[in-house]
Amino acid sequence: MARASVLFVCVHNAGRSQMAAAYLTALAGDRVEVRSAGSAPADAVNPAVVAAMAEQGIDIAAEVPKVLTTEAVEASDYVITMGCGDACPFFPGKIYLDWVLEDPAGQGVDAVRPIRDEIRSRVESLIAEIDNRS
Repeated sequence: MARASVLFVCVHNAGRSQMAAAYLTALAGDRVEVRSAGSAPADAVNPAVVAAMAEQGIDIAAEVPKVLTTEAVEASDYVITMGCGDACPFFPGKIYLDWVLEDPAGQGVDAVRPIRDEIRSRVESLIAEIDNRS
């Protein structure tokens, strides 16, 4: 398999999908192409999410929520949704995963940390799966 491509999707692309994309980029490096998007993007990444990731040495302060496009889904091998329901277009041949995670919207850093840690664990498992397929 050529370099795998992963798209993380949540509603606002301001929390969960941003953390997942940042972890995958940090942990897999250039072995994986990483995208994130939202079905209804927010104006900015959640400040508590930025702070929680900074605690892990990952700076996502410059990230901007992006709108989910059909092209982004079509270009991805893995499409991982996080609470966006049926907003994501379906294409045969893609691997679709739905990660049920608490939404960090409106929560402080203390509440975001366990969500962040769960996302890191899932990303580490995803990397192992991708490596096993290649």
